[in-house]
Amino acid sequence: MSSTFSRSRRELLQSSLSVTLLASLGVPSVVFADEAAAPVHGGTLTFLVYPEPTSLVSIATTSGAEQRVSSKVHEGLLKYDFDLTPQPQLATGWTVSPDGKLYTFSLREGVRWHDGKPFRAVDVVRSIELLKAWHPRGKQTFANVEALRAPDDHTVEIALSQPAPYLLYALSAAESPIVAAHVYDSLDSPAKNPASLSPIGTGAYIFRAWERGTSAVFERNPDYWDQPKPYVDRLVARFIADINARAAALETGELLVASENPVALSEIKRLQALPHIAYTQDGYSYSPNQHQLEFNLDKPYFKDLRVRQAIAHAIDRQTILDVVYNGYGIVAPSPISPLLKRFYYDGVETYPFDLDKANALLNEAGYPRGPDGVRFRITHDYLPYGSEFQNLAAYLKNNLARIGIDVTIRSQDLSAWIKRVYTDRDFDFVSNGLSNTFDPTVGVQRGYWSKSFVKGVPFSNASHYANSEVDALLETAAIEPDEKKRYDLFARFQQIVAREIPLINTITVKQVTLFNRKVHDHTVTADGLRGNLADVFIKE
Repeated sequence: MSSTFSRSRRELLQSSLSVTLLASLGVPSVVFADEAAAPVHGGTLTFLVYPEPTSLVSIATTSGAEQRVSSKVHEGLLKYDFDLTPQPQLATGWTVSPDGKLYTFSLREGVRWHDGKPFRAVDVVRSIELLKAWHPRGKQTFANVEALRAPDDHTVEIALSQPAPYLLYALSAAESPIVAAHVYDSLDSPAKNPASLSPIGTGAYIFRAWERGTSAVFERNPDYWDQPKPYVDRLVARFIADINARAAALETGELLVASENPVALSEIKRLQALPHIAYTQDGYSYSPNQHQLEFNLDKPYFKDLRVRQAIAHAIDRQTILDVVYNGYGIVAPSPISPLLKRFYYDGVETYPFDLDKANALLNEAGYPRGPDGVRFRITHDYLPYGSEFQNLAAYLKNNLARIGIDVTIRSQDLSAWIKRVYTDRDFDFVSNGLSNTFDPTVGVQRGYWSKSFVKGVPFSNASHYANSEVDALLETAAIEPDEKKRYDLFARFQQIVAREIPLINTITVKQVTLFNRKVHDHTVTADGLRGNLADVFIKE
């Protein structure tokens, strides 16, 4: 079942996907610098990471910042082409038993950790144990793991109690990093391990320094297993919080590459028109990014379905797309993104924009307007991750005022937001972005499955939604090997949650990577800059 792609096929896929995605935005498809340039060694690549991570290893988090830095040091068992076809990384081959309950991986030989110790099967075993125990998505990804075996130093067997049809797609460096068993010598919280701040991996780059508030520095691994890669001598992850400063850094060349809509959406077309800047929308097929509003269902107002319906009727997704996202997205009323075509159901209830209906629902729910026109007051905590969430908060405040709901907007840094939402649960409703990932069981289920409500676990079931029928549908889909049956299960799930609205899904974001034209081969896998950057090189 192992698979590899030739470079020519990879480039064909890259070209065809780029044309398709860019055409859908009505922008030119010829955006790459000299694609035929031969790799050369040398130079320093500066790339954007925001916000500043709290750890340099993504073994216990799904945060994008941590994923972007972790994958430069730590690798995965597999990597994925643009069509999500698995390819070798630390695993060179793999088989899956006919009943879907036994995965066997052959591991790459001759690989060493950055401290010189050999990479062995026990490292994979320990990594999966940690992912299952501590990673927000790993808890689901590896939930069916019954036994982990290392018959020899270069073979790993993963035995499952039930099939996990998504497992083979969950093994990228950013999603499921492989860490060293001799460094992580217990199953204690990885966040408490000193290696979270000074990582030791097998990857193309060796960690050298973390200058808090400024950057993290990585140097070329001269003993990397995939010679002659990597090509650049040094990677510098720049932490630039101010969105205008990011645009300026790209314009001046201080930043050479930046992903995930790194500047204000209104700035993208201006920057891409500059002669030294190019862009691509490749590198995002691994994780379609779904934006939504999440209600705290433990709060009195939001226990009432009519209040949630009223708010749904008070927002216009198309206006949000046009005004807040400058058209860089797709209206997406379902929890499963339209970009995840295998499982998206397009017949969900959408609650069209209707202020009269919204006001009537609030009256019916027993919340009349007071003398000042206000029915009740709530707070909104927007995700501090890109300007669109702040702009969305302003839109919500304005529109909800039209139906008598007074909204106070609260801003905070990411760590404070995560603590407020997932630990303290001190919020009314929030804006959020949850990646669908490569499969709904991994990316979508966590937001709706009652068992995903665990205080302190970020990017999980923040609303505290619980529905036994939804639980049963999700749990059945998670182990159903037949894709048509899985689609039917997910379609029913989408219909139920669209009706009950624990979350209001709004937009699937279409993301852009901006880069200096002298930077080549930065985006060669489905996860873009969350990949290892082993292929990247700099050539004028």
